[in-house]
Amino acid sequence: MAPSLSLVLLIVLLSSPAIYAGHDYRDALRKSIMFFEGQRSGKLPPDQRLRWRRDSALRDGSSAGVDLSGGYYDAGDNVKFGFPMAFTTTMLSWSIIDFGRTMGPELKNAVKAVKWGTDYLLKATAIPGVVFVQVGDAYSDHNCWERPEDMDTLRTVYRIDRAHPGSDVAGETAAALAAASIVFRRRDPAYSRRLLDRATRVFAFANRYRGAYSNSLYHAVCPFYCDFNGYQDELLWGAAWLHKASRKRAYREFIVKNEVILRAGDTINEFGWDNKHAGINVLISKEVLMGKAEYFESFKQNADGFICSILPGVSHPQVQYSRGGLLVKTGGSNMQHVTSLSFLLLAYSNYLSHAKKVVPCGELTASPSLLRQVAKRQVDYILGDNPLGMSYMVGYGRRFPRRIHHRGSSVPSVSAHPARIGCKEGSRYFLSPNPNPNLLVGAVVGGPNVTDAFPDSRPYFVQSEPTTYINAPLVGLLGYFSTHSSWR
Repeated sequence: MAPSLSLVLLIVLLSSPAIYAGHDYRDALRKSIMFFEGQRSGKLPPDQRLRWRRDSALRDGSSAGVDLSGGYYDAGDNVKFGFPMAFTTTMLSWSIIDFGRTMGPELKNAVKAVKWGTDYLLKATAIPGVVFVQVGDAYSDHNCWERPEDMDTLRTVYRIDRAHPGSDVAGETAAALAAASIVFRRRDPAYSRRLLDRATRVFAFANRYRGAYSNSLYHAVCPFYCDFNGYQDELLWGAAWLHKASRKRAYREFIVKNEVILRAGDTINEFGWDNKHAGINVLISKEVLMGKAEYFESFKQNADGFICSILPGVSHPQVQYSRGGLLVKTGGSNMQHVTSLSFLLLAYSNYLSHAKKVVPCGELTASPSLLRQVAKRQVDYILGDNPLGMSYMVGYGRRFPRRIHHRGSSVPSVSAHPARIGCKEGSRYFLSPNPNPNLLVGAVVGGPNVTDAFPDSRPYFVQSEPTTYINAPLVGLLGYFSTHSSWR
C-alpha cells in the first residue's frame, strides 16, 4: 500500500537539518514592510522610519515633460523598473486582501506601501494610450555605485504606446491598479474608483495593442527585466484582477474565451514578475472552490496540478529542495521563487479549507494543513531555520547578511557623510569587506541555492541582493503566521 502524501511530506519536512527555534512573526512582518520605505524614490514623507534615507530623483520624468517622481527602486540599484514594481504592488495588495485581517497594527503600514506604489503607477498611466515603464538608464546606473540621493546617472524615461506596445507591463500595471482598488474600496472609495477606472483603461490598451515590451524597448529593459515568457499571461492576469475588482461579465467572458489562446495551462508551477501562470490559476480557482464559477473549472485543475508539482517528495524536474529544506528553482535569485510560490500554497490552502476540499495528486491527496506546513517551513528557513543558522532577512535574528548588494545601504548616508559621493567614488564601498553602514531593515536577499551555501558578499549579487518582489508575497505569509503560528 502506498504511503499517504501527508506522511511522505512530513518525513521530508522533519528530516531536513533545521533548528526550529520558534520565531517572532509579528516582528518579521513589521520589518518586511519597513523594507519598502528603504526602497522609496522621490520626496519622503514625515513618518519615514528608515531615517538614513533622504529625498531622491525628484525630477524624474522632467526630460519627457511629466512628473514621474515617487515609486520604488526595484532592488540594490537606482532604476525604477515598471514591470517588477507593478508586480510588487499587485502582490502587496493580494497580501492585504487575503491576510490583512491578521496583520494587526502593521496593516496600516502595508496599506501605505501599496499606496506608494499606486500613486506612482497613476502618474505613469496618466496619458491615455501611454504607459511610462522605466526611469533610468540601467547601463549608466549599473556602471556607478552611488547612493540615490547623489545620483547623477542618466534618468532616461521609457514608454510604451500604440506604436510600441507592451501588453506584458501594461497588463501587470492593470492588475496592480485593480488589486489595489479592492484594498482601498472601503478605506478610500474615491481613490478606489480612480484606481479601478485607470485599470480598466490600461487593460483595454494592453489588449488592443498587443506585443511584448521587450521587443519595443529591448535595449533599455534587457537583460534586466526582459519578458522571457510572453505577454499572454499578463493579459489573463489583468483580466482576472479586473473581474475580481469589478465583477463585470466582460472580464469573465474574456478569461473563458482566451484561456486556451493565451495559454493558461502553460508552465503551471511558475510564478513571479515575469510569469503569472500559477497565480492566475490559484486566483481564479477561489471562485470555483466557493461554488460560484463552474465555468472556471479548468483553472482549478491547473491549480491542483501546480500544488502537486511543487510539494517536496513529489518528483518534478523544475522543482527541487535542498538538503536544508529550501525550495529551489533555476533562474535569478532563488528567494523570489520561495516567497511567491509559498504565498500561493498558503492562499490555496485557505481556499481549500473554506470549501472543505483536498488536492488529489494521483493516488495521493494533499490537505490544506499540509500546504500550510510546507509554506511555513519555507518562511522559517528564511528566518533562520537552515543549516547555516542564518536569517536571510536583514535586521531579524542574531545573524543575518551584513554586506548586501545595495547602493544606499553600503555607501555612508547623507547624515554621516554630507558631501557628495560620486559615481566611481562609491566603488571602494562596494569592494570593502566591511559590513554595510546603513541597515536596510527587513530586506530579504536572493539567498542560497541548492547547496544551502550563502556568500555574504556584495559582488555575489544573485545571492546578496534584495528585491521588492521577494518581500511583497512574504508580507502576506508573515501576516498569516503572525496569528496562526501552529503547524496544524
